[in-house]
Amino acid sequence: MSKVEQYGREAAPARDREVEEELYARRQKIYPREVHGLFAGLRVTAVALLLGIFYGLPWITWSGRQAVLLDLPARKFYIFGLTLWPQDFLLLAFLLIIAALSLFFFTALAGRLWCGYACPQTVWTEIFLWMERLIEGDRQKQIKLDKAPRSFRKFRIKATKHTVWLIFSAFTGFTFVSYFTPARELAVRLAEFNLGPWETFWMIFYGFATYGNAGWMREQVCLYMCPYARFQSAMFDDDTLIVSYDEKRGEPRGPRRPSIDHRARGLGDCINCTLCVQVCPTGIDIRDGLQYQCISCSACIDACNDVMDKMGYPRGLIRYTTQNALQGKSTRVIRPRIIIYGLILLLFAGMFSWLLATRVPLQLDVIRDRNQLYRETGDMIENVYTLKILNMDNHPHEYRLFVNGEGIEHMRLITDRNPIRVSAGAVLDVPVRVRAGEEYLKHRSSRIRFRVSDVTNPDLQATEKARFLGPLP
Repeated sequence: MSKVEQYGREAAPARDREVEEELYARRQKIYPREVHGLFAGLRVTAVALLLGIFYGLPWITWSGRQAVLLDLPARKFYIFGLTLWPQDFLLLAFLLIIAALSLFFFTALAGRLWCGYACPQTVWTEIFLWMERLIEGDRQKQIKLDKAPRSFRKFRIKATKHTVWLIFSAFTGFTFVSYFTPARELAVRLAEFNLGPWETFWMIFYGFATYGNAGWMREQVCLYMCPYARFQSAMFDDDTLIVSYDEKRGEPRGPRRPSIDHRARGLGDCINCTLCVQVCPTGIDIRDGLQYQCISCSACIDACNDVMDKMGYPRGLIRYTTQNALQGKSTRVIRPRIIIYGLILLLFAGMFSWLLATRVPLQLDVIRDRNQLYRETGDMIENVYTLKILNMDNHPHEYRLFVNGEGIEHMRLITDRNPIRVSAGAVLDVPVRVRAGEEYLKHRSSRIRFRVSDVTNPDLQATEKARFLGPLP
């Protein structure tokens, strides 16, 4: 073997390692610095509000039951005073469309507001960071602790942090499952170690997902797993409000004392303190321009404004602005794209509100008896049906049944009971017979219509078409 071949074989593993490092960069742990300011306060408020809603809703009682309960076995969704059934799927479709349009609208208007303030990954990461700072200390103490050699103190602090994380994650998994199984019932069954297999699975799965995503992966979810970061540029334009660094004002950057006239020395307002990088939860430098990794949390704005105050410079070196404004061009925040998104969003929101307001909590299905097309009883023709009456209200109702045929006179509805009482949220099967004189039948198959109407409120009614079969005329 020649020396060239031997060198090539020895160098191959090194080249492979270089390629692997280029394709899969080793993660550098990010230690976000704590920051205070206007946007930090808004973010804390959003976190407290959203987590308060998530953890509090399962414990609110409404009309003797859990206020928000997604009862999958019964195929009913309880949302305060509203009960939704599979027949209300159109409402869910409208909600999803409204959510997508809202994302398009707010992204085109002001960038990734959802990511910075309301995304579950951001919300839970914030609370995990808060617990980490409470136990391990601030950014410098965390870095120092991670670099310190193994010791009982380091093990104790790390074990305490992960124990608190796991307890919080377990409670999160419990809360998630309590939206599908009543929280109080779930708590009793958990205390008795009497959980079902699916409840156990989802509690553990969601708990470990919270622990892994918010405790370990953090910004990796935003950078590599979230698809929104990849297609957000399709909704951006030069008039979108985004978190940006004013390069013309800040460059050239460099350290200096507050008393020095930095303009006379040819320096910009940026003192290169790197605080904007230290507070960034994704570890980017906003001074490098617009980047898909930016989640618009605005932590860099608060940090930079604090530095500008101490230096005696005007605020806004890093601020919400547009690409056109940074280039000295006019900016149009209200523009055709925003107007179109807004109008479509209002349209679907209005349609959803109308559907919800006009929703009738009553459903009627008609099933023909297929064993026999029709029966002859003297000079009468009889068809047999089963009416499925679904009371989608939270209260019992009494309904009266009616039938009429198109062009068929003297049609009679025969049933054992009329009116019929249906319990709240119940489905009642009612066998009925419909009779018509043979001399009144003009066609082999005639169209008829069943109607169910509430006894005390005639406006509450449902109708369903069916076919009445008879002999050839």
